[in-house]
Amino acid sequence: MSELLDFNYPPEPAVDRVTLFADVILPLPLPKLYTYRIPFEMNDDVLVGARVIVQFGAKRVLSCIVADIHENAPADYQAKYILDVLDDKPIVTAPQLKLFRWIADYYMCTIGEVINAALPSALKLSSESRIQLHPHFNPEEDDIPFATQEAKIIYALQQNQALTFSDVGNLLQIKSYHKFIKSLIQKEAIIIFEQVSDRFSPKVVKKIRLTEHFVQEEGMLEELFNQLAPKPKQLDILLNYLQKVPVHQDINLNYAGIEKSALANNPHLSKSSIDSLIKKGVLEQFDQIISRFPVDNSVPLKPMTLSEHQEQAKDEILGLFKEKDTVLLHGVTGSGKTEVYIDLIKHALEGGGQVLYLLPEIALTAQIVTRLMKVFGDKLGIYHSKFSDNERAEVWQGVLSGRFQLVVGVRSAVFLPFHNLSLIIVDEEHEPSYKQYDPAPRYNARETALMMAHLQGAKTLLGSATPSIETYYNCKTGRWGLVTMSKRFGEAKLPEIELINVREEQHRKNMHNHFSGKLITAIETRLARNEQVILFQNRRGYAPFISCDECSWIPKCKHCAVSLSYHKYNSELRCHYCGYHERMPHDCPACGATTLKSMGFGTEKVEDDLKLMLPNAEVQRMDLDTTKKKNSYQQIIADFETGKTNVLIGTQMVTKGLDFENVSLVGILNADSIIHFPDFRAHERAYQLFVQVSGRAGRKGKPGTVLIQTRDPLQPIFRKVHSNDYTSLYEHEIEERMRFGYPPFARMIRITVKHADEKISENAAIVLAKDLTDQLGRQLVLGPEVPYIFKIRNLFLNEIHVKLPRENVNLRAAKQAISKVIQQLYQLPDFKGIRVVADVDPA
Repeated sequence: MSELLDFNYPPEPAVDRVTLFADVILPLPLPKLYTYRIPFEMNDDVLVGARVIVQFGAKRVLSCIVADIHENAPADYQAKYILDVLDDKPIVTAPQLKLFRWIADYYMCTIGEVINAALPSALKLSSESRIQLHPHFNPEEDDIPFATQEAKIIYALQQNQALTFSDVGNLLQIKSYHKFIKSLIQKEAIIIFEQVSDRFSPKVVKKIRLTEHFVQEEGMLEELFNQLAPKPKQLDILLNYLQKVPVHQDINLNYAGIEKSALANNPHLSKSSIDSLIKKGVLEQFDQIISRFPVDNSVPLKPMTLSEHQEQAKDEILGLFKEKDTVLLHGVTGSGKTEVYIDLIKHALEGGGQVLYLLPEIALTAQIVTRLMKVFGDKLGIYHSKFSDNERAEVWQGVLSGRFQLVVGVRSAVFLPFHNLSLIIVDEEHEPSYKQYDPAPRYNARETALMMAHLQGAKTLLGSATPSIETYYNCKTGRWGLVTMSKRFGEAKLPEIELINVREEQHRKNMHNHFSGKLITAIETRLARNEQVILFQNRRGYAPFISCDECSWIPKCKHCAVSLSYHKYNSELRCHYCGYHERMPHDCPACGATTLKSMGFGTEKVEDDLKLMLPNAEVQRMDLDTTKKKNSYQQIIADFETGKTNVLIGTQMVTKGLDFENVSLVGILNADSIIHFPDFRAHERAYQLFVQVSGRAGRKGKPGTVLIQTRDPLQPIFRKVHSNDYTSLYEHEIEERMRFGYPPFARMIRITVKHADEKISENAAIVLAKDLTDQLGRQLVLGPEVPYIFKIRNLFLNEIHVKLPRENVNLRAAKQAISKVIQQLYQLPDFKGIRVVADVDPA
């Protein structure tokens, strides 16, 4: 590692060798790639797609990805040398690099931002390098001569444990301090950490086994029993080991040994006796690397047989794949789409390809992985943000090596290094959760998956009971294939849907908190029959806000233009945009009155009220607050599947593809808040939510009922939900969008101007809109306008929308013009500190 610190290589000897340069992708928002010179001795080691360590700027040492190798020196600066090579094989594949370039181009960001989002943190080396004393270095015993400057560094490290490179420069007060760091490394007095070693570490378990000669040499085991006879505790350890590892039957079993914890956790055995046997050399302790994704074979899956309807859908999909690269499986909720997916995955894996199975929510992976693991075993990898850095890095390496042929994951799984992709399944393709909002890249995983499949020659299957309007349009126009499953699997039927008029219930004094009498009675009836209930309320917390009954004071976030939501469990007011929180006041800060009331209701209040009204019900809540821990999704779902809880209250998490066989009732508590939303997709989203959550009821033969509470039961959307009439919804929506020029007939780009000063943000947006109009034309530029929530994280927002027709518009040229105008705005002295964000295809 000593060459890492040689920032200024000596002149190369005059020999006939090719001088090579590498364009690298730094994990920074830089518009261009940066070029470094490859030292002659590394010419054969630096590979496209591998990581190298470079110095960027005066002090930073970073790892980056090699994007290209060539012989052209940069014209505008002198190329620095690559410091070291981290990988002997590429960790980013050629198709990935093409995909990353496409993401940067299409979503108007830098490729550095894409790399930063794509690579697991454990594979990224960043921040400033640090040094510490070598663990084996002892200045009192090691007779090594040190220069004065080196002694200063060692003394400082004894006092401070670790120093950055900058700290060393300040300590020595000289510019050429790197040579002293290099010298100390060569003398093995110090080591560099974080920047010159991978943060990825495999999972290791401590195991024990009998020392080899006790097994290999005849009679040694009997002699060992005699030696341990006076020490019964140690003899118990030996007997227990031999019971678990019967080496007398097969001496090769001893090689694998047993986990130390398997013996140490036995309350009848002495832990100190285990250590004594290790010290005596009877047992030996060793480390073994194991997978973080063990296969559970305890409950074998029943052989899966497709129904006639499912078999027909599968055959239609395979037939369409011969002509088209993308097919939509439009199947009603409970039609058995997952079984069709599994059969198609088998077909793809048998052909030697890899498969990516995308899901919109981590909650879905918790349930479906159990089913897939029984079928595909250790071929299956799981990838989502609840996993640790090391777990994600292990999946990355597993995909790269071919160990994981099938990966189930959420949107970030599109970045994985597939090299032989055969099939991509995008389940619940309509979900807005596939869209990344912040930070960049603001990509849509569905669209990215389609491009990923195109680059690798794979097929894409989109699945949904309520497809997005854009997806269905592509099918109806013949661009993509369409397969329909209109019946539920087996004997199950679609649930009966009934509307409850909340106005009438209030008039009859039949409302109990936020529950109608009819809904409460229906819940009691289902619980009496040992059936389960799901309640959907699309707001978390106890109440959206609180208010003073005397002066109408409402607490606001200090950083955002929103009211603070009340969370009773923590007795705090919290902003759902920036995370700011404060204690719930006992009295009104404005007038001093103690009449503070919660207004509206969220999932926490629904849970509290239901426990009071139905004390015998086992109630659980699934929302962002209750699913923060790594395995919380799995635990909540497991409790509901096993009947430990019988009422599940949740936000949108409970609407997305979950499969519970004993749910016979679904209640939607406040449907109106979903319908009345200022967005051109509002009715589409409302229909999708209502149909999806309704689809959780009556999936396994038991009749299902859905009760929807609303103040306006005559809303047209309810008729479409009641009759499960997606076609009618599509025809109405597509006509509206054609008339007003919305997707799929145009591409939308939302440009948000942000600044801490409200006036500067407004003026910058006006200037930007004018310049965009000059470039693109007035008919394509809408705004600027102040959004409904006009301030987030102390920044005032103004929005401009650009609508680019699908026909007769050069999309690439238009995006380049937008980027150029944004860059020009940054140069204006009046708008220092301004931030402009371009979001392509906002969800």
